[in-house]
Amino acid sequence: MIGDSEYFFIFLLAACMSSFERCELARTLKRFGLDGYRGISLANWMCLAKWESDYNTRATNYNPGDQSTDYGIFQINSHYWCNNGRTPGAVNACHISCNALLQDDITEAVACAKRVVRDPQGIRAWVAWKAHCQNRDVSQYVQGCGV
Repeated sequence: MIGDSEYFFIFLLAACMSSFERCELARTLKRFGLDGYRGISLANWMCLAKWESDYNTRATNYNPGDQSTDYGIFQINSHYWCNNGRTPGAVNACHISCNALLQDDITEAVACAKRVVRDPQGIRAWVAWKAHCQNRDVSQYVQGCGV
């Protein structure tokens, strides 16, 4: 039997979670105009987010090779796109703090992702997209979401 303190702990744990449910994210990305942005389908954006962060807005990944860090739901890199104050030679092409990419409100993360795909590499800038999504049937990532 679970007591009041255990229910409170479960409530706190759930409140601190920062991952989207798949269809919730699909609807959110569609509202932000990503479906078809620069010719990239919503299913491809969803596949990218799945493999980069597992839909987690607070995901980070340190890259020891260039001392950069990837941030947020799209794992946007501090060497090129955002400023974390620690990455040598950072460009900050999105003109934002990397911490802005770790918010549950993904407005700035989406704006920066749009900036990334306007570069010549496009969505190929993401290694996980090339490894898991490129030239594959990605329809499963939006299936049943009504988008």
